[in-house]
Amino acid sequence: MSNFIPYPFYHDDVPIDISFVFEDEKPAGKHGFLKVKGKDFVFEDGTKVKFWGTNFNGWGCFPEHDYAEKLAKRIAKLGINLVRFHQLDAQWHTPNIFSFTKGKRVTGGKLDPISMDRLDYLIYCLKNEGIYCYMDMFTYRKFKSDEGVENAKALSDAAKCMSVFSDKLIELQKQFCEELWTHENPYTKLKYADDPVFVMAEICNECDLFSGGQFKNLVEPYKTEFINKFDSWLKENGYEEKVEDFDIFDFNNEILIDFKIYLQERYYDEMYSLMRKCGIKFPITGNNWQSTPANAKTQLMTDYFDGHAYHYSWSWKEFEKRCANNSITKNDVNAVVNSSNDDIVTPYSYLWSCAVLATENKPTFVSEWDMPWPNHYRAESVLYSAALGLLQGWSGFAIHTYSYSSRLDRMDTIGREITSEKIGGVPYRQGVFSAWNDPAKFGLFYHAALMTRRGDVSMAKNTIKLKPFSRTDWNHDEVMANIEKSAIISDLSFESFSSKDEKPVFENEIISDTKELLIDRKKNYGYINTPKTKCAYGFLGKNREIELSGVKINCETDFAVIAMSSLSDDDIKNSDNILLTTVGRAQNTDAKFMGDLTVDQGKPPITVEVIKAEIEIETDVDGMTVWAISPEGFYIGTVPAVFENGKLKFTVGNTSQSMYYLIVKE
Repeated sequence: MSNFIPYPFYHDDVPIDISFVFEDEKPAGKHGFLKVKGKDFVFEDGTKVKFWGTNFNGWGCFPEHDYAEKLAKRIAKLGINLVRFHQLDAQWHTPNIFSFTKGKRVTGGKLDPISMDRLDYLIYCLKNEGIYCYMDMFTYRKFKSDEGVENAKALSDAAKCMSVFSDKLIELQKQFCEELWTHENPYTKLKYADDPVFVMAEICNECDLFSGGQFKNLVEPYKTEFINKFDSWLKENGYEEKVEDFDIFDFNNEILIDFKIYLQERYYDEMYSLMRKCGIKFPITGNNWQSTPANAKTQLMTDYFDGHAYHYSWSWKEFEKRCANNSITKNDVNAVVNSSNDDIVTPYSYLWSCAVLATENKPTFVSEWDMPWPNHYRAESVLYSAALGLLQGWSGFAIHTYSYSSRLDRMDTIGREITSEKIGGVPYRQGVFSAWNDPAKFGLFYHAALMTRRGDVSMAKNTIKLKPFSRTDWNHDEVMANIEKSAIISDLSFESFSSKDEKPVFENEIISDTKELLIDRKKNYGYINTPKTKCAYGFLGKNREIELSGVKINCETDFAVIAMSSLSDDDIKNSDNILLTTVGRAQNTDAKFMGDLTVDQGKPPITVEVIKAEIEIETDVDGMTVWAISPEGFYIGTVPAVFENGKLKFTVGNTSQSMYYLIVKE
């Protein structure tokens, strides 16, 4: 029978502090500006870096000064070294970058001085804690008629995709860009463009000319503007076809694809040049999603690739919240039977959308990822993502999201950040993606940060060069067959394409070519097996004893993530300071579910299922004690342990129940 215990996460602190591991990295910017070197990010002094980060959304980017200090320290204690500022310009929340409060009508895209003061101070606090900043430039801005924008009322947030080609909308983006990057932060005494705390920026968020859902939203006069530009381009390039011969909503027409590539590259060139003119010295990308290979090709003219990846299957409506509890290791929703072998299940990785963006000589960063609440198995996603990113050689991750607000002292349940059922007309924004107090996700950030920033998982030895099926269709099957065992890079030359007749070989048990990672979708579990970090995750109860090099885990609880990381420079075998986290299902008290329907989100306190497991660690360190740690950071008691024949043996879940344990030499 499941046993849940209270384990609330507090807005101003965390139970354990691992910031000492990275003390030498303070302040952010000490190594100079970030640069690109092949597939890697390096600082000016040659220091290679990977980022484990989070997004701050909307109002969460503009906290009061006293909370900004606590916030920066809190996330530094978790090992986070990057914050992506997202939805700064979304006017459905306040503060936003254009308006500090609701009430007064905002008529133009001018930076609000009070909002900027809060943002400035937050950046200053993050910098002091060794945390870098990724600036999301253009996400949800609502263009106004007062700015000279025609038919502004009909434009959606960010005027997607019209903002990519409309001269007027590009002009307004340039004005905002120049004002932001030439703004001087009074706390750092530096203009934004001159501050090495900034490491990345994107030109636009999830916006392109190749996504059908966006392009079909063309309204006048922007539809006519697009057609006129297309007409001029056809004539300039000597095409016999006339503009009236085309259905502009034919997404497979090769000539139209060529024109859209030209148009989008021109947009990036204009914005990129303007940002460099403003003095920006760090890497810049275009947009951040995979939509089509043609869209990805346009990113080649920028400095790095950025991807978004989500693992969910829910229908989230006002007053009705449905979530399919599909698991990464079980793959129960996405499973497909391989036609050549009824016993083989086709693997599915939600990170495919980032793998297809990786290329031979540019870094890849994942600025949004999530396996959101209330999926019961979301704890799998954190270390799976971090490990897979390292195997692929990517430069890091930022979860979407930390929170949408700064009033987190009032937030004492998972999945519900505000009182209303939706924000900006979108139901899931009420807290589904707000992860800062979720033990199943943020609870594992210590290990993810250590793995990523130290490089605990090796990069794959072998590389698969991926050719898409066409300029509009990725080769998903080849990605799924290989992403968990070898590195994948995409060939965006379009000189040749893959054939859909060529079927990859699928396996149930996938072992990385480094031998450090395993995932078995028949046995429904995975592991990470490196000298400094070891983890077993998934449906461990059905598999019982799982043996890693130097560690044995025999788990009684059916679903769990059991992770341990050395907190010293030594491997686990020689470390005198080890963090052990055992977590699986986390939910609010009295939460009720009926199939895929959330009947009752529950009430505080947040609870975690107690994980019961026998653990054996080979160690050369005598005199180790296993301490259980409370949500407040108290030592709450020791777990009985036996040390004999070079092995430390103990059972968690019976006494001193917790999700965190420090194994330390007294």
